[in-house]
Amino acid sequence: MKKTPLIVGIGEVLWDIFPDATHFGGAPANLVCHAAALGVEAILVSSTGADDLGKQAVSVLKQKGISTDWIQLAPDHPTGAVNVALDEKGQASYQFQADSAWDHLKWNHELVSLAVRCGAVVFGSLAQRSPESAETILRFVNATSSTALRVFDVNLRQAYYSKRGIEESLNVANVLKLNSEELLILQQLLGLKQSSERALLTELSRRFALHTIALTRGENGSLLLINETFTEVLLPSTNVVDTVGAGDAFTAALIVGLLANAVQTEIHFQASAIASYVCSQSGATPELPAELAHSFSQIPKLPGITQNTE
Repeated sequence: MKKTPLIVGIGEVLWDIFPDATHFGGAPANLVCHAAALGVEAILVSSTGADDLGKQAVSVLKQKGISTDWIQLAPDHPTGAVNVALDEKGQASYQFQADSAWDHLKWNHELVSLAVRCGAVVFGSLAQRSPESAETILRFVNATSSTALRVFDVNLRQAYYSKRGIEESLNVANVLKLNSEELLILQQLLGLKQSSERALLTELSRRFALHTIALTRGENGSLLLINETFTEVLLPSTNVVDTVGAGDAFTAALIVGLLANAVQTEIHFQASAIASYVCSQSGATPELPAELAHSFSQIPKLPGITQNTE
């Protein structure tokens, strides 16, 4: 695969604290780690505290080949952490530490030079829970090229979102990633009129000028809408260890595929296969096996993928 443009994740970096272990995490941090594993240049814009967890986060990023030049230091605030609980199916629930370093992401003019280089930028709602970080994130997204992928990974957590914030993000995005639970919340929050999943995604795409929407549905697979064409992927059941980071892996593969101009079915299968693998492992960013990190041009046309055009 030819070299793709730069992918930037902007937002939270934190540590996922499980009952039996602690893992590096944060949606944009997970995403850039997966993007780097897929062979593209990826950068994280975030902030850590001057504590051991912050130093460990920087170390993990370096180990994964990701530049830490854009990690700010907020010495008066702790590096982010979240307590993760898993149910009997490995589905995660989260309790986030308040007022973390990533809530204090500061704008600077050097960020403009990074933004204009982006082939894709990924941002979510959680990192916008503080006005300071929200302003920085939206300024960064708006500073990217009009041809860049502006990917809004909804990532609704606890009560850290609002109708205004969601609408502001959707209005600057051209790609949306969400899961089934988040779709139901957006349906109510935004007063969407449709009822079926496909109709809701179509309504969102037209209302906010989104050319791509990815809906992950857990054990029920996923839907991918690109330019009003749907594909659906149902994969064999997976021995789920935990679901943390699976959506971020899906989004990373989706972006790499879009930037590579891969066929929609190929993008969708690759993203689904990588997400399924992450579910089978502990932690959000396990090392990907070689067969999942290959070029999109090498993806076979496999059964189990149905395509529908509406």
